[in-house]
Formats: sequence, C-alpha cells, structure tokens
Amino acid sequence: MASEPTPENKVLADKTIQAFDGLSGLHSGFRPTHAKGILLTGVFTPSSDGPALTSAPHVEREQTRVTVRLSDFGGVPAVPDSDANAAPRGIAIRFHLGEHVHTDVIAHSTDGFPSRTAEEFVEFLQAAAQSAGASHPTPIEQFLGAHPAALRFVQAPKPVPASFATETFFSVSAYRFTNRSGVSHDGRYRIRPVAGPAHLDAAAAAGKPPDFLFDDIRERIARGAVGYRVMVQLAEAGDTVDDSTVSWPAERREVEIGRLALTGLAENGDAEQRHIIFDPIPRVEGIAASADPLLEARAAVYLASGRRRRAAPLTATTHP
Repeated sequence: MASEPTPENKVLADKTIQAFDGLSGLHSGFRPTHAKGILLTGVFTPSSDGPALTSAPHVEREQTRVTVRLSDFGGVPAVPDSDANAAPRGIAIRFHLGEHVHTDVIAHSTDGFPSRTAEEFVEFLQAAAQSAGASHPTPIEQFLGAHPAALRFVQAPKPVPASFATETFFSVSAYRFTNRSGVSHDGRYRIRPVAGPAHLDAAAAAGKPPDFLFDDIRERIARGAVGYRVMVQLAEAGDTVDDSTVSWPAERREVEIGRLALTGLAENGDAEQRHIIFDPIPRVEGIAASADPLLEARAAVYLASGRRRRAAPLTATTHP
C-alpha cells in the first residue's frame, strides 16, 4: 500500500494535476492523463532467469494473478486512438501477491521522459497549455529551446501500433533488483509483445476508427491469450540511474523475468478503473526504488488522482 506523501509532494501533486487539467480540461471520474483505458486480467508466469535477478515474490511463485490497464495518453477520454495526442500509450500491471498486497509496474511506449524532476514537468505542461493561439515563439517553443531533454522526447518517433498486443512499453525510472544472495543490479522494465512489434504508417493509421485499439484488444482476448514478455534492461558501470531523461544504449543486456498472459476483461471494468490506484514505487522485497526524484512525486500524483477519481460523482461512462 502506498504511503502518505510528504506535504511538499502533496502540493506538487496538486500542481501537476492542475497542469494536466489546464491542458486537457477536467473530465470527472477519469484520470487527468491516460484517461482512456481498458482493464484486463490474466496471469504472470516467471522465467527460470528471474530469481537470479530478484527475490520478489511474484518471480519466485509458480504463477501470480495480474490486472493490467492499457491506455492512450492524454486527459481526454474520447481521444481517437490514432491521434498524435494519444501517444505515448501506457501499460500498468498489478501483481496480486495476497489480500490487499500487491506491487505494480508502470510503463509507456516511448523510451524516456521529458523532465528529470516533477517541478520541471509541471512547467512543461503549463507551457503546452499556454501555447494554444499564442504567437511565436510560443511558451512551449521557448521551453523546448531551453530544455534539450524535453525536445528530444517530443521529437522521438511515436508510431501508432497496429494493436496494443504489438506495442512495446518502457518504464520511466530505474529500479534496484536484488536476489536471494544479496547481489543487486540497476534496471529498467521493458514490456515486449510476444506477437512482436508492429506499427502503422500514417495513411493506415488515419483510416482507422477512433477506438480501433480497444476494439481490437477485446477481439483478441475473446480468441485467446495476449502475451507480453516482462524484461529488465540492466545498467552497466557509468550508466545514469537517477535521471529518467537519460536512456541507456539499446545493446544493454536484457533479462526476461517472466511472461504475462492476458485472458479476460476485468469484471465491472469501468468501475474498477475509477477505483484502482497504481503505484510507480514497487514496495516489495527484491525490487527497490532508485534515487530518481520523479518516483516519490509520481506516486503522490497517482494517489491524489485516484482519490479525486473515487470521490467524483458517478456519471455515464465514456470508456470505449
């Protein structure tokens, strides 16, 4: 269970949520970003290589039940799946370890992040919101000109996937993985589709219906399991492990710790999406948070967002 944030992080969480609201508008009962999503169920089966990396309970058990949320970016629940504002797409994985005991993995479909700190991220969102109709150089142009990491993230390719089942996801922050022998490695999650990556060109994406990713994943689940490989990319000596804007070289070794098999839609999925609060901090034996300053701030944002969502009056759902 997530711990209460510090007063400073509570204030920062409120500022972040307000910045998202300023960008996308307030949509009662929905997340301020990644508002459009679907909740799936399945199991995680660990690999034989996992225990050499971590003593986390879900890596040592035969199987663990999971709840997985797939989503589009942005705070607009009806964003078309092929819209540029729907990227990067997201995945959030809950490993159910016991009664009210769990650990989560949260990742998105771009390798990197636009800011090292939450304060800088709020500035980024505010500049984007203030740029609608502004003259050049707009606030966001000025921000990107002064923040090369944010510019690099914005300019990174974000192709539309052919399916959620063919998308790759990357954790924002690094974590510290420790095995039973006390050997530790820094690593970042890579959630890789068993079906292999596949994306659409611009013309094909433009011709798709607005909810095609969500329709497709429902159809696939009805036919059989949708699989993902849960990988950990390992840092090497000299790699930066406390800055989410810094990606590691693609040739860094990856260890598969297990596989997800998604087999069904969550019961009362819309209500459960309002209720579930994912946590970017593992809070489990064998996997620890790094010194990345985003982690505590992100955890505070997720908690504040979830509490606001749960408190919102019930309205007709617009989940696809």
